[in-house]
Amino acid sequence: MNPYHKLYTPQDTAVVFIDHQPQMTFGVASIDRATLINNVTLLAKAAKEFNVPAILTSVETESFSGYVWPQLLDVFPGQAVIERTSMNSWDDPAFRAAIEATGKKNILMTGLWTEVCVTWPTIELLGAGYNIYVVEDCCGATSPAAQEAALSRMVQAGAVRLTTIPALLEWQRDWARREHYNSLMALLKQQAAAYGVGVEYAYTMVHHAPQSAAKPQIVPKKASH
Repeated sequence: MNPYHKLYTPQDTAVVFIDHQPQMTFGVASIDRATLINNVTLLAKAAKEFNVPAILTSVETESFSGYVWPQLLDVFPGQAVIERTSMNSWDDPAFRAAIEATGKKNILMTGLWTEVCVTWPTIELLGAGYNIYVVEDCCGATSPAAQEAALSRMVQAGAVRLTTIPALLEWQRDWARREHYNSLMALLKQQAAAYGVGVEYAYTMVHHAPQSAAKPQIVPKKASH
């Protein structure tokens, strides 16, 4: 059976965050960088909510790239970040050991830059028998052309492209599953852009739930005549 002919679950996936660091971010020209940061932190928070193992790795932190974004570190406080010198994470024994330690065969890949630090380990992970899902709006390249060429190369090698919202909704799958429902809705309302605004609208205007704001908007009542 083709491994991509069934949906993944929180129990059989891990997510990888590669080199979300300042110097790498400066070079991103394929996606709005504020959107990129928002997407990455949303996916990270969802992974934590669903107990999906996350691997964080960085390259040449104190000599070139700078520290991993605080927005990402704060999702996994105290978790070790695998420090590398190689542009290809798969070349690093600690990274390979971390992947193997998850025991998962479905790997969601994110990182900077798409054309090097995401593409190279993706190709080698595919060769090692893993199923790779590249969350492309959690990745950034040095140009739109570089992003598209990298995604094309990974797909040709056997990877699957997807984006942040469907990536995390595949973990939820069924709205009747209530274990993570409220927490997921809270994440979406805060960080899922237009979708999140729609969730807030449905909650408050259709279901008459309280507003999410700490101090809700109060609409003055019109004086009766």
